[in-house]
Amino acid sequence: MAEDKRWDESLHCFELRLNEVKRKIVEKGNEKPTNIGATRELVVNITNAVIVSPARETSGGLYALSNLDQTYPHMIEIVFAFKGEGRGSCSTATETIRASLAEVLVDFYPFAGRLVMGSDGKMAATCTGEGVLFVEAMSDDDIGMLGDISVINPGTLRKLVKHSDGAQTIVEESLLTVQVTTFKCGGITVGIVMNHVLVDGKALTDFLTCWSDVARGRSPSILPFLDRSVLCPRRPPRVDLPHHEYAPIDRPSERIIDPQTKPHVYRSFNFEPHTLIQLKKVSTITTHDGSTIVPTSFEVISAVVWTKALGMDPHEATKLLTAVDGRPKFDPPLPSGYFGNGIAWSCAECSAGELTRKPFLFAVRTVQEALRCVTESYIRSAIDHVELNRVVVDYEGNTCCISKWSRLPFYETDFGFGRPFQVAPTTVPHNLVLVASQSGETDNLVVSLGLPRDAMDVFSELIQSELALMNKY
Repeated sequence: MAEDKRWDESLHCFELRLNEVKRKIVEKGNEKPTNIGATRELVVNITNAVIVSPARETSGGLYALSNLDQTYPHMIEIVFAFKGEGRGSCSTATETIRASLAEVLVDFYPFAGRLVMGSDGKMAATCTGEGVLFVEAMSDDDIGMLGDISVINPGTLRKLVKHSDGAQTIVEESLLTVQVTTFKCGGITVGIVMNHVLVDGKALTDFLTCWSDVARGRSPSILPFLDRSVLCPRRPPRVDLPHHEYAPIDRPSERIIDPQTKPHVYRSFNFEPHTLIQLKKVSTITTHDGSTIVPTSFEVISAVVWTKALGMDPHEATKLLTAVDGRPKFDPPLPSGYFGNGIAWSCAECSAGELTRKPFLFAVRTVQEALRCVTESYIRSAIDHVELNRVVVDYEGNTCCISKWSRLPFYETDFGFGRPFQVAPTTVPHNLVLVASQSGETDNLVVSLGLPRDAMDVFSELIQSELALMNKY
């Protein structure tokens, strides 16, 4: 009885503290973005477009992809903004980036190929050596007019990357494109569009590390491990665990890229270190032996987003899928420089009513438990599940997906004229939430999401309602 009383008192204190933290987050999230930038539209003019092939002959033929590569058929777009100090002329900097790309493609040659669909319904890369589309562009504006690019503005930022306008399926998309845009002030942006079927964020940063090493005249600090057979299914496949993170594909044609016929609305929320500390305090639990379990920043952010991002009836089921780097989960870990998708998706599940009625601690613990389940056995079982079933990551309906970019070393990219002062995605796929660093000079984390306008209207209404509720305390 004494223990129950202490638990009730702790819950009461928890709710009081949580209400204050939620109020601060809601107020911050509803501020108008400071990223207004210039009052006029950014003008970018393409001046040249070439295909950059590997500098030397590379291996050819069909390059098999793993089952984990098949499950998230989306394009990822990223912009790196550099002040360009000490870079010399614009043409010299651009030529350095282009020449070093040709060199690094010798080791990362699958990027220079194309996707194909096999007779077994699985995608593979054909290593044709065709090369990577490299676009040169310029703007008469100052790079400062971009403002804070962590506040996603696709209308502006997508001018800084080269995306495929006419592709109808993920197979028709390029594996990699690069756009270098120079500004009149001397600033430079490097826009990367990558096909997630080929690599995940960790593999992309390995590629960027090698690329920037070569650009500065250094030997690559990490080389790709290209053999994806380390993630092949078991024989026979054996599904040991439930995998609600996946949904079936009924027809091959459903591998079509979302045409986004509905207008999307994008919002970004800034989580400062103080806010994260307070969230952790109200989410920390004390075990029976007196030790404490403190959630990570990512865990509390995930729980906050999950409890607000989906407007549903209380009886409806909801899922939070979290991208987890599976490389260190194996024993031994996957080889250094593993080139491909090494991520698995944890799956937290409950009803919408549980998220809204129960204390915030419930959401945090549900997220933590799902993350703990991602082990080598879980990933092996997922690989076999994909082998036996035509599935992709279930990012539709009442599912919220979240991915952490904040620990990826994007800000260490240096092509010879300094590190970027800002790195950000240009857009966010439907139902995906990205957690990224605001800049290389702050510990702030930015949470960005994009939803169809009707869904975002519901989301915004929920935020406003909670703001009004919190103001009563």
